Amino acid sequence: MNRNVGLVLFPGFQILDAAGPVAAFEIAERFRPGSYAFTLLAPGGGEIESSSGVRMGARTLDDTRFDTVIVAGGDGTRSLSDLVAVVAWLKTVEARRHASVCSGAYLLAEAGLLDGRRATTHWSRTDDFARRYPKVRLDADRIFIRDGEVWTSGGITAGIDLSLALIEDDLGAEVARRTAQQLVVHQRRPGGQSQFSALVELGGRTGRFGDLMDWMRGRLHEPLPVERLAAQAAMSPRNFARAFTAETGTTPAKAVERLRLEAARTAVEAGVDPIDRVADATGFGDPERMRRAFLRAFGQPPQALRRAARR
Repeated sequence: MNRNVGLVLFPGFQILDAAGPVAAFEIAERFRPGSYAFTLLAPGGGEIESSSGVRMGARTLDDTRFDTVIVAGGDGTRSLSDLVAVVAWLKTVEARRHASVCSGAYLLAEAGLLDGRRATTHWSRTDDFARRYPKVRLDADRIFIRDGEVWTSGGITAGIDLSLALIEDDLGAEVARRTAQQLVVHQRRPGGQSQFSALVELGGRTGRFGDLMDWMRGRLHEPLPVERLAAQAAMSPRNFARAFTAETGTTPAKAVERLRLEAARTAVEAGVDPIDRVADATGFGDPERMRRAFLRAFGQPPQALRRAARR
């Protein structure tokens, strides 16, 4: 079955938002010839300039029926008034599935395709997205999310994760696995977007919580509930949780776990202290709790990371 896949571009799109999915579907097509026909689309068609200045050729938006429509993201989504043609087309195009990469979720949301659905977007845009589209059930930490036949993905390279998931949905896990091997990427990347967010390290977009982050690092072995963090920041717990999430793109609890994971991984790979002592010193309390956190974040237990570091 030949599935017609359309990838929507616009001036200022992020080149990897397009190139990642193009490469993934190209390789899947090698393993299962006749599975996909891939088309780049844009308002007016022609040569479309990305945010990097590199151009890609696209066909104009028309009334073709697609199996799957994917919308790229990028700096161009910051001027949604310039993309009314894309939004209007998304409202009318016939497609079995709609998907977005990175901030392409803004265009799906503008077209009403995300109302009442779970969705994600780039971690740095989540607070703005949540304010603009309160009807969308935003999960800022997910690499990609499927809600029915609408799929959204996080920042930039997550378009590859999204594409592998779409390929698996179409052609099965074996083709998706072989495609991932050829791309030299995880078929299912461990952890969420917050592990890649520099905002936690910096204390937020403005550095507002930088001193608090330093204070937390020195007390990872102690209980760090949101009430204690709020008191240290001289804020009410509710106001602190809201402000911290808006600044860093992640919740206080997830930030604490991330700092603990970073400290624990460094200690585990150093190979000096026993695993249970590392768990205690970094605030996990018991090795089993730390093991579960490692599996969520890194896809491997502490013992496997220690063995790999020794090798």
